[in-house]
Amino acid sequence: MKKNKRWFMFISLMLVCVLLISACSGEDGATPSTDAPGEDVKEVRDEIKVRINSDPDFLDPHLATASISFQMILNMFEGLLSPNTDGSLKPAIAESFELSDDGLTYTFNIRDNVTFHNGEPVTVEDIQYTFERLMGTNSGEPLSSNFDKVASMEAPDADTFVITLTEPNTNFLYSLTALEAAIVPASNDDQHNDNPIGTGPFKFVSYSPGVDLVLEKNEDYWNAELPHLNKVTFAFQSDDQSALMALQAGEYDLTSVPAHRIPEVENDFKLEYQQNNSSLIITFNEENKPFDDVKVRQAVNFALSKSDIIDSVYSGYATELGSNMSPAMGKFYLEGLQDTYVNDIEKAKELLAEAGYPDGFKTKLTVSSHNVMYTNVAQVAAENLKQIGIDVEIDVVEWGIWLDRVYRGRDYEMTAIDLTGRPSAYDILNDYISTNDAENFFRFNNAEFDQVMADVLLEPDVEKQVALYQRAQEILAEEAAAVYIADYQVVWAMDSALEGFNMYPFFFLDMSELRFTE
Repeated sequence: MKKNKRWFMFISLMLVCVLLISACSGEDGATPSTDAPGEDVKEVRDEIKVRINSDPDFLDPHLATASISFQMILNMFEGLLSPNTDGSLKPAIAESFELSDDGLTYTFNIRDNVTFHNGEPVTVEDIQYTFERLMGTNSGEPLSSNFDKVASMEAPDADTFVITLTEPNTNFLYSLTALEAAIVPASNDDQHNDNPIGTGPFKFVSYSPGVDLVLEKNEDYWNAELPHLNKVTFAFQSDDQSALMALQAGEYDLTSVPAHRIPEVENDFKLEYQQNNSSLIITFNEENKPFDDVKVRQAVNFALSKSDIIDSVYSGYATELGSNMSPAMGKFYLEGLQDTYVNDIEKAKELLAEAGYPDGFKTKLTVSSHNVMYTNVAQVAAENLKQIGIDVEIDVVEWGIWLDRVYRGRDYEMTAIDLTGRPSAYDILNDYISTNDAENFFRFNNAEFDQVMADVLLEPDVEKQVALYQRAQEILAEEAAAVYIADYQVVWAMDSALEGFNMYPFFFLDMSELRFTE
């Protein structure tokens, strides 16, 4: 009996110890950590709240078109390949590939330990399903034009996927990233927007329109070293002042900051300056008068002062552009086009008169409300254009309305928007191809441009590709396809304990390597 009592007291003591240990463990998004035996236990945060200007247009990666959507959802999805921070490509779901000598057949070796967020292994059938969905094989409605030249697809075995093209395509590999072709499970058919499932480092938890998008760590991610964070909340806030106050109050850990507000945060937060590789433009619906006339478009170019916009909207944190490509694209970028239309009011008036509008005209400039930047740009532009008799009415609409009316419906006269960069020169410029109905919302139509863009896909010599891309930029400038204003810097303010913030030459907030150091 005494022995049983001693045993009961021992068990009771052990239970007390367990409870004490449990009471000391980290809670509320923190994980206990100690650097050495005997040191005090530190709580390292493993949850982050990131401010985003607006909601995604779609969570389905094959339907999403807005840059702001990809900022978030690329954390959930991967393609056969993935872009590096320098714009080059690296293995993702495919760990390697081979290209045939004739440039037509791509053979991909599929990584064997990749699972979807629902626990299902990625199979070659899922890969086939993904591409067929993008091609519209079963629906009759293609979601992408990138696969128009696919002759066949086959899976010789469970670890190999083969794509054969009808003709060479020097840009094809860039069509296989999550930006263009995220791999999704066939079992999730018809649910990709309501319940997005990918293979990325984070998986979907919830989406509350107007409030936030919540992701959590993918515990079964094929790269076992990533991610570091357990939870990511993208909080939607269009107002810069409110976002700045939330950052200073500790409610946000990461947000973009307008350049003129940098002095308010530079002493208390870590700042990162991202070369955006985007093109801020004011553009036209070129199917309708008066913007179907190149002289009118050129007149607007001469009347607008890029330096006025850069100084007043970006406080100088921007680079003047002359076409839809920024210096971030290195050798593909054609220097000097930014001087094609130096501010010249008299020249602008001359061109308007030649086009039959000596007294100017009235027009409407439609911009989205999700970023005050667009309204500010529109206000400067309206003042500039007033000097040549163009009376501009600024129409500010909600982001969703802008997408439906302007981008998809082409129901507008003028608009201001920044076109996101891409890792590939072709994907940056192909918006202007006349047959690209999905993206050519300006309705630009130029036969030489179309031919140059067709030729570049067949050209294996890189230097000749460069020459073709540069000619394409010249055509956009000569035809005044838009007013190419600037590639502006995005200034990110973040908690000083954050590290691992990777910047890409396109809109992507990569959460996979972010971590709190304390």
